[in-house]
Amino acid sequence: MDFSLIFLPEVLGTAMLTLLGCGVVANVLLPGTKGSGVGANWLLINMGWGLAVFAGVFVAYSTGAHINPAVTVGLWATGDPFFPGNDDLGLPVIDATFGNAMVYFAAQILGGFLGAVVMWLAYRQHFDGEAPAPAKLAVFSTGPEIRSYGWNTVTEVIGTFVLVFVIVAFGYTPSGLGPLAVALLVVGIGASLGGPTGYAINPARDLGPRIAHALLPFRGKGSSDWGYSWVPIVGPLVGGALGGFAAANLL
Repeated sequence: MDFSLIFLPEVLGTAMLTLLGCGVVANVLLPGTKGSGVGANWLLINMGWGLAVFAGVFVAYSTGAHINPAVTVGLWATGDPFFPGNDDLGLPVIDATFGNAMVYFAAQILGGFLGAVVMWLAYRQHFDGEAPAPAKLAVFSTGPEIRSYGWNTVTEVIGTFVLVFVIVAFGYTPSGLGPLAVALLVVGIGASLGGPTGYAINPARDLGPRIAHALLPFRGKGSSDWGYSWVPIVGPLVGGALGGFAAANLL
């Protein structure tokens, strides 16, 4: 188990992802911010999440920058290492083992939680404002426009399949594909497939911030919607596994 190689970079990379990603949603949805009420809000959110991925991939470069359990599962399904190493940078190979996968998962969920907490600190006064409870929850985690757990799961499977299939096809790790390319891929998935569910396509991106929403103190918080919480976990994990397997066997 390569705990010391994996844990801190994945925590920091995923924390950067949710800090900036949840932050752009807060800027758009919470009243009284500089971004509230501006036009093209959905595109702004898509771009913000894409750039959040861009930053997170750079921070976690030494692990292959999974920053997403679905990516870890997808790479596992290819039969290749989680990270092939980089001799020029002195970075070792990280093998695709059960133990290493658990370290990735734990680090990603913790990072997702920590990034959401820091985002909350930045918007602390706005969270105590008069925004409706569903809008405050939407800053932290995803939710469907039409609630149908089966079809919502299908949407998440498809979006995550696209993410992992393209990542594997272009280099087997997000850092191999290139941070900017991954960022644009995420923007494209959000613009095209994000409408039904808000496109979690990442269990850590949803679960870590949802836990933060449940624990943090602010006025008018409302429910954390745990009844829906399994969809952005199961859908992306299934989509990631299918995407990695398909890319490894069809390309």
